Amino acid sequence: MKEINLFITGVGNVGSELLNQIKTQEKFLKKNLNLNLKVIALSNTKKMLFDINGIKLDGWKSKLCEGLENKRDEFKYKTIRLGLQNSVFVDNTASKIIASEYSSYIKKSISVVTCNKIACSDKYKVYEKLKRISIKNKTPFLYETNVGAGLPVINTLKNLIDSGDKINSVQAVLSGSLNYIFNNFSKLNTFHKIVEKAKNLGFTEPDPKIDLSGTDVARKLLILSREIGYKNEIQDIKIKSFLPDECLVSNSYEELYSLLRKSKNYFNMLLENAKKSDKKLKHVAEFQDGKGSVCLKEIDKNHQFYDLDEKDNIILFYTERYGKQPLVIKGAGAGSSVTASGVFSDILKI
Repeated sequence: MKEINLFITGVGNVGSELLNQIKTQEKFLKKNLNLNLKVIALSNTKKMLFDINGIKLDGWKSKLCEGLENKRDEFKYKTIRLGLQNSVFVDNTASKIIASEYSSYIKKSISVVTCNKIACSDKYKVYEKLKRISIKNKTPFLYETNVGAGLPVINTLKNLIDSGDKINSVQAVLSGSLNYIFNNFSKLNTFHKIVEKAKNLGFTEPDPKIDLSGTDVARKLLILSREIGYKNEIQDIKIKSFLPDECLVSNSYEELYSLLRKSKNYFNMLLENAKKSDKKLKHVAEFQDGKGSVCLKEIDKNHQFYDLDEKDNIILFYTERYGKQPLVIKGAGAGSSVTASGVFSDILKI
């Protein structure tokens, strides 16, 4: 039976759900795939826990609380020193520090699976280096969830390109959280309340300003552009933010929430203008000829984005083969469950 040894950092919403999914599928994987997933290590911001025999996932939270102080260098070096075959480092955080560790693992033939966008949306040289050492060391570096949570966006794009197709343009709604917010913003004076609800449901980033400002979508579009073959930097993605300037410079969520509430007339105007034209507000990402843009648009009834439900994402790939009718990927694009399932799927590719 094949064993995959997991070293997991980040056990918040996504990480906890991932552990739950692994536990639920344990018997199925052993019976049908002849595969045993062993969680060798867990860590959060305070504690780390190692068990060479595999951590029992019943009561893992209490076990982690009793673990050692989490010192990142110690976690990294112990993971490497163990030298276990089929080792996978899993990053469920949004930490730049954790993202900086990837190359150390890959160089030691430890695969990396991550939903953290920071490495792939960093300077192009960082992205290119990770791709290069992954190929050199024949060690997977997988980040499907960076763009579409559980949707197979990057894998589909790779298959198109590897089979000789050419990507002409991309149109997409890449933020499940923003789609949820604007789908539910149907009554005046409610925008700030819907943002808070989305945050509480775990649909937004820990700092919702990253979503609202367009930064998160720009990072996703940047990653897509690089997967297509462009050596783009974040500056090559033009962000036209719909947020008032004072919201963009807020220093905390509490301040942001207060400013969103005070700006209710502005958000009411956006809603009313769209309704007058019988249109819907959608946050749209577009890429063509090496240039990307991210902005809020009024979408009419004839567009595929118009009826996009709740927190769904949609990506339209216009290619040489899919010219007039694009290849469409559509489905839930936010939430810990679908993101964890995407991470899980990447682990199973190792």
